[in-house]
Parts: sequence; C-alpha cells; structure tokens
Amino acid sequence: MDKKIGIVGGGILGMTMAYRLSQKGYSVTILEAAKSTGGLASSWQIDDIVWDKFYHVILMSDNYTRTILKELGLDDEINWVETKTGFYSEKKLHSMSNTFEFLKFPPLNLISKFRLGFTIFYASRIKNWKKLEKVLVADWLTQISGKRTFEKMWLPLLKSKLGDMYTKTSAAFIWATIQRMYAARRSGLKKEMFGYINGGYATILDRFDKKLKESVINTLTGHKVKLINKSKNGKFSVEFINQETKEFDEVILTVPSPVIPRICPDISNEEKSKLTNTQYLGVVCAAILSDKPLSPYYVTNITDNGFPFTGVIEMTALIDPKQIKGKYLIYLPKYVASNDPVFNESDEIITNRFVKDLLKMHSHISKENIRFTGVARAKQVFALSTLNYSENIPQTKTSVNGLYIVNSSLITNGTLNVNETIQLAENAVKQYF
Repeated sequence: MDKKIGIVGGGILGMTMAYRLSQKGYSVTILEAAKSTGGLASSWQIDDIVWDKFYHVILMSDNYTRTILKELGLDDEINWVETKTGFYSEKKLHSMSNTFEFLKFPPLNLISKFRLGFTIFYASRIKNWKKLEKVLVADWLTQISGKRTFEKMWLPLLKSKLGDMYTKTSAAFIWATIQRMYAARRSGLKKEMFGYINGGYATILDRFDKKLKESVINTLTGHKVKLINKSKNGKFSVEFINQETKEFDEVILTVPSPVIPRICPDISNEEKSKLTNTQYLGVVCAAILSDKPLSPYYVTNITDNGFPFTGVIEMTALIDPKQIKGKYLIYLPKYVASNDPVFNESDEIITNRFVKDLLKMHSHISKENIRFTGVARAKQVFALSTLNYSENIPQTKTSVNGLYIVNSSLITNGTLNVNETIQLAENAVKQYF
C-alpha cells in the first residue's frame, strides 16, 4: 500500500496510531512540534534525574496500555505496588486506604458514609451514562450523597482532577471514574494495584520510538504545523512554521481541538465552531525533590479550603526512591481553565506559594529539606465533559475528504489517562482505516 499518511501530534495517541497504521501497510510520518515525542507522557530533567513531567500510573485493568507495553517487551517489567490514599481535613492527615479507615473517617458521620457507599454502588450499576451528561456532577452527587458528604469527600476528589472547573462538568465524569475504579475488581481483583516501569515513561517512550523506527515510521520532531491545505491534485500540503512543506494523501489530527481551525481553514464553519467551543482543562504542576518523605500516601486529597494546589501526589510512595537516587518526588498539581492567569506566573512565584502551603501540611520538613523545584505547564490537557458533551463534538471524518480528527476530545466518558487515549487510537484505526 503506497498511501502516505501524516499524523499531526506525536503524543502516545499519535504514536499508537502510527504504529497500527504501519502494521496495515501505510507509509506514516509523525509531525511533532516539540523536540521529542510523548506529549503529556514525556519526561524531563529534575535536578540530576530524569522522570515524568506529569504523574502517571498503570492500573492492572489498563488493558490497552498493557497490550502496547507487551508489544514493546515491557509488560513483564511493570512493578506492582499497593498504595495508600490520604485526606487532609481540618488541618489533619487521615488515611483512607481500606474499609476500616473509611468507617473511622472523622469528617463523615455514619449516615454520610452509608450515602457515599450507596452512591458509588449506584453509579457502578448505571449502564446508560448519556443521561448523566444532562446534569452537573456537583448537583447529581449532592442529591444522592447529601451536602456534607459532597463537601467533605466528593468535592476534594473532583478538585484533585478538575480544579474549579468541576462546576462546568457533567455527572458523566464521575461515572467514568467509578467505572475505572471497579474495572479491576470486576475482573477478580480485591484491591487496585498501581504500576510503573523502571525509569518511568522515559523508558516506555524510548522503547516506543525504537519500535516506530523499526516499523519504518518517519518521526519529524521540531516540526510545528502552520497550515494544512488540500491541493487541486487531491494531496494535502502541510506547511510548517520553518517554511518547510510535506505532502500526504491523508492527514490525521491528534492535536487539541481549538488548534485545528487555525491550521485547517478548509473545514466547515460548523466544525470550526464545535472545535473552538470545546473547553479544555489545563494544569500547572510543580515537581519537588525532598531528602525526606512527606507521608505514606500516594495521593493526598485536600478538603480544607485555601490551598493553591488541588492535591498532593507523592510519587515515591509508589516508586522505589532508588529510582531517583534516594530522594523523594512530590507533584503538586493545580488544575485550571486553559486561560487561567497562573500560566503567566514565573516558576519562582508558583513554587514559593506551593511550597509554603505544603510545609503547613507537613511540619516535619522544612525548606532545607527541599533539593529541587520545577514547574511543568500544559494549557490543554483534557476536554471537559460539559453538559450534553457527546452531542457537541466533531466527527472523526471531517468535511474535507481524507482529513481526520482523532484527539482526546472524542473520549466522551473518560477520566484523563493514557489507557483511554490508546483505546481511542486503536478504535479509530479499526473503524476508519
């Protein structure tokens, strides 16, 4: 098969599509604006170590991710760890890692705990998630769980993933979260285990890049697309900001929706409107290296108000500190709208504010224990599941024949994870190519 396909975007989604299309005999080129592939799964230098820019875990139930890892020869190298979850409530840390600790959890009375358990059970049994798109998640959870349970339990969980944008999110989001949580238990596991590969996603991406090269896939990094036009000969002309051009028979767009109308003027006005109006969640994520651990909790959810970050992720409660030369790695994410002013603040201002409040939570560490701070930013991480979301997204096949949209905005009932993006890529290749 001689058909040439250009894939705009070299994240895990684009890489998976390229790999599968090459297996079908297509000639594939990945067009990536950054200096390396990986997108949100990429790594960076943290002091004298290399680890993920943003925090990631692998679940035993992440079948699509594990299939790719198996083909890369990495599935048997996953380290599986049982992690703990904490809540910071009323200026105290509480463990919420098992049923006994849940029953002891002071902020909730017995009735609230019962309503919380019922809500999770009820959501896990819902089959038609589309009806949940018609109600806001805060309203739905408050109605079923009660106001106190919502404020003390659901609200910090929502903020840890959505920040203040939870106010615009439909109940379909929490349904998808609960479904993912239950996936492993339905397959016979009594508890959820988190996994990681030695070296983090840097190891995975390095192996993936080699696999793509072996598959004769051309990867062009540092190639930011400026314009895509369909020529009179039926070919697509892709112009880059460096004035270079490439020609393809078909083009697949994996970039965020608001980017597409700017680079693809030939699509219909209806498509442009849907793409432009897609609301994205962004993140500012501080990474901190400490010579002391904070707590035994991989995730600490925060119920108290006033904190500048939306949760605490202690990566070294999951990964072995030997992975990062005996230090302790903490992520402090702040999920915000993609146009939030925090994106314009300096690393120094952000880390000073974040570290100040982190030290309030953990009095046993001080500034002297912190060896490194850095800030990673991404303005368009995840398309928000707003009201009636699935009815307002563009189709994969655009109005321009041969031009396809396969980006994370097409995940209509997801929770923001690598497994879902791989699943999207796999399904798109099967359905359209």
